[in-house]
Amino acid sequence: MNFIPISEAMRKGKGKVAVRGWVYRERGSNKLKFIVLRDSTNIIQCVLEKNKFEKQWQDIDKLQIESSIEIEGEIKEDKRAPTGFEIHATNFKLVGESNEFPINKDLNEELLGDRRHLWLRSRKMSSILKIRDTVLKSLREHWRSRGFYEFNTPSILGMQAEGGSTLFKVDYFGKPLYLCQTWQLHAETGIYALEKIFTIQPSFRAEQSKTSRHLTEYWHAEMEVAWAKFEELQDDAESAIKDVIKNVLAENKSELKILERDTKILESSLKKKFPRITYSDALKLLKEKKKMNISWGKDLRTIEEDKLSEIYDTPVIVSLYPKVVKAFYMKEADKHPKEGKVVLGFDVIAPESYGEIVGGSQREESIKKLTENLKEQGEDPSKYEFYFDSRRYGGVPHGGYGLGVERLLSWICKLETIKDASPFPRTMTRWYP
Repeated sequence: MNFIPISEAMRKGKGKVAVRGWVYRERGSNKLKFIVLRDSTNIIQCVLEKNKFEKQWQDIDKLQIESSIEIEGEIKEDKRAPTGFEIHATNFKLVGESNEFPINKDLNEELLGDRRHLWLRSRKMSSILKIRDTVLKSLREHWRSRGFYEFNTPSILGMQAEGGSTLFKVDYFGKPLYLCQTWQLHAETGIYALEKIFTIQPSFRAEQSKTSRHLTEYWHAEMEVAWAKFEELQDDAESAIKDVIKNVLAENKSELKILERDTKILESSLKKKFPRITYSDALKLLKEKKKMNISWGKDLRTIEEDKLSEIYDTPVIVSLYPKVVKAFYMKEADKHPKEGKVVLGFDVIAPESYGEIVGGSQREESIKKLTENLKEQGEDPSKYEFYFDSRRYGGVPHGGYGLGVERLLSWICKLETIKDASPFPRTMTRWYP
């Protein structure tokens, strides 16, 4: 017989089937064995009777978790079984032995991290990885449906884009270079060829942080658009997030159920328009509703973002941040509040205390202002000549944003730590396996 996925066997529901996978659970006696088999699609209980497998019973009796096997038999509906179906085996083959699989419920986060290559097999991790696939696919479909081209940029650069304190230095044939913090500087040159571009590739931040929402290497979904207006960037960010949520709710019902994710807030975020407030509005709300007095000009930290997110049941878009807390490339607003200069930058703050998931801005077009901003940050403007060329030769209004894939995934799945949103997370203390 041809082997089929477990999910397909369950859809068939009756008759002969052949499946293969790994032992997820096993129990029984010296006469009868119940094997819960898993593959990438689902799990199913298989019943093996000794009187049908006298010659193979020694192998069957010694089966341990994660042994790989092949099973042929009769599938029947049985509500007592873990997933409602059961296969009564007529043929069995041991493919690969497993002895004392080193994953159990007593392991702490650090030990699970050491065994990450094996922990990926858990139903929790495989469910997260399937939802991650939907997130990535949805983002690509979102931009492609709007006429964007996928555009890739280098991971090794000679300058900073998001502040020098989070740069990873690389010895590049004796030259001190850096891992990219964002694709943006090179992306801004690409729009003059393709106008609308996006990427999904790793970014690196050497942040001295051990929080549940920081990684040193993360996947960055970024877009850049020629002729873009500030409001249009916010519109696209909201639309992209909603497209992701819509597809996850449609395609990953079983995975969300395994993760025990209450989907009400996801459904609310899909139906409602995301509130849009200014930085000054945010400070006022925090003072009135959360009794937090934040001095104008200070960036919103994790605690302020979390308190702000408690006010809403959808993501909230915060814009017009003080210039002093934002990157050199953000364009100043034409009108400044009485407190100080602000930029046409925005962040999307996720609900349920998951923090910033998107950051974007309209870009500064003036070489003079860019040069002044870089000097204020202690940067050498001569390193940015290629970047200035995009303004010298037919510069146009433009902008873009970056979305943290793991941040978005953490919120969608309601994970306790962002580390579970990555197959192999990298942090200050974790670089193995």
